[in-house]
Amino acid sequence: MTSATLSSQLRTATYHLSAPADPTTPRMAREFVTGALEATRHPTLVENARVCVSDVVTNVVQHARVNGLSVEVVAYARHVVVAVCDTDTARRPYWRRAAHADDEHGRGLMLVRALSHASGVSLVWDALEVIGKSVWFELRETG
Repeated sequence: MTSATLSSQLRTATYHLSAPADPTTPRMAREFVTGALEATRHPTLVENARVCVSDVVTNVVQHARVNGLSVEVVAYARHVVVAVCDTDTARRPYWRRAAHADDEHGRGLMLVRALSHASGVSLVWDALEVIGKSVWFELRETG
């Protein structure tokens, strides 16, 4: 691995937001991610990041059985990883839902997958116990 490759993979900054699982939180998360990406000189990623974080946070607010959530932005030289974490330990299956043209819901994670370089769901563990989940997505600079 060359030093140029290594330096492009080194983390430049990490930002954290803790917030209530409240209907106002998606807007707060969008503003938080915008500020973090502007501070780390990733302005070209802001638009897609705002859409993705809004959809993921909205899912937590609407579907997780939690009082709060956290948003983490990890910035690298040419990409960022955003994770939304909650403490919902219910082991519900995660599946793709096919949204119909007239559906008002069901497109959020499909949109995240379409706008991001990579995305996924990870269980969060403490010792041998699941204590929550993290829905994450990676955005990359082009060119």
